[in-house]
Amino acid sequence: MPINFVEELRWRGMLQDVMPGTEELLVKEIVTGYCGFDPTADSLHVGSLIPIMMLKHMQRAGHRPIALVGGATGMVGDPSGKSDERNLLDEETLNKNVAGVQGVLERFLDFNESETGAVLVNNYDWMKNFSFIEFIRDVGKHLTINYMSAKDSVKNRIQTGISFTEFSYQLLQGYDFLHLYKELNCKIQMGGSDQWGNITTGTELIRRVAQGEGFAFTCPLMTKADGTKFGKTEGGSVWLTTDRTSAYAFYQFWFNSTDADAPKYIRTFTFLSQEDIEAIEEEHSGSEYLRVLQKRLAAEVTLMVHGQEALDSALKTTEILFKKKATIDDFKQLTVNEIIDGFDGVPQATISRTDFNAGLSAIDALAGKGGFLDSNGEARRQLKQNAISVNKVKIKEDYVITENDLIHDKFVVLGKGKQDNYLLIVE
Repeated sequence: MPINFVEELRWRGMLQDVMPGTEELLVKEIVTGYCGFDPTADSLHVGSLIPIMMLKHMQRAGHRPIALVGGATGMVGDPSGKSDERNLLDEETLNKNVAGVQGVLERFLDFNESETGAVLVNNYDWMKNFSFIEFIRDVGKHLTINYMSAKDSVKNRIQTGISFTEFSYQLLQGYDFLHLYKELNCKIQMGGSDQWGNITTGTELIRRVAQGEGFAFTCPLMTKADGTKFGKTEGGSVWLTTDRTSAYAFYQFWFNSTDADAPKYIRTFTFLSQEDIEAIEEEHSGSEYLRVLQKRLAAEVTLMVHGQEALDSALKTTEILFKKKATIDDFKQLTVNEIIDGFDGVPQATISRTDFNAGLSAIDALAGKGGFLDSNGEARRQLKQNAISVNKVKIKEDYVITENDLIHDKFVVLGKGKQDNYLLIVE
């Protein structure tokens, strides 16, 4: 039985504004629709997974998705949801970012020659030869200042100030829709709810310039139950490429979801069926400490974004790092990169091989050369209280760290109590 695209998004909580006629159009024919991605960095973060999932759902439902990379609009900057003017990128940086974003998108969608095969476009290709005079004559004349100023993305910035550059952004995005409508028979634009004003500008241009009809829908912006920003951790944004966010850190981001957020996340960021999700939630309920829901969520999203090998690595690293009675042999099962990824954000110190070979007492490792604790006195107190461990094994005050304690001949994991860990690196 074919998937009903809109109904699929609706039960998942991924539908907010829907232009009249959109649902009927999707039922009666194979439709081409698009989402845009601005290349503000050379990767995409987890917030971009929402429009990516919309495109994937569209393709799974038998329609044709277009992923648009904003090589042109990225030069301008979208004012939607912004309180300040965005810094403009130079062409070299922008080209690097465009290539990076394209590389991410190509991992998610099925680009083939069929009528539902995904298409990747860059709006710089049709904007680069458009002169300013041509643009304001052929596009700008169709919309009034009153119409453009009424958009929330503009209205919210009028008081604090908005440049003509950002004011004109909705015209550029609107023209993208018009261009794709004329060239690729694209009839639907999708995006976050903050894009509604820009999207409807496109449908208005299609009506006025091409005497056609464009359609649209948006999804809600992702928010966290505690009010903090989705996709952010203490280490910064969570990205979709491992050069910026390791597979282990990516897995941990989803695994650390709260019970309030996980049900929303598993509906939005996985393709699990409604029955499967409800069964997982039922298993989770009453035994929340087992984190059944979070484990499944983290596994599904990590597998989709990074693949089986990366998921296996993340699971192995998680198991060993959080194992109550881990040994040095357990740590040696991890690769050098897995250790580096697993201890990212943990206090670290590097000492020379010469200093290490000269003899390294536990006190020196903690407070002297390591510098993890404030003083030798504090180190002694912690050791007397049996609070210090080397590679998860409790040690006494007279312990000397030797080559036998080195993991891969360079790492020593120091611990204080149940929560504080330190990584000593011998170079």
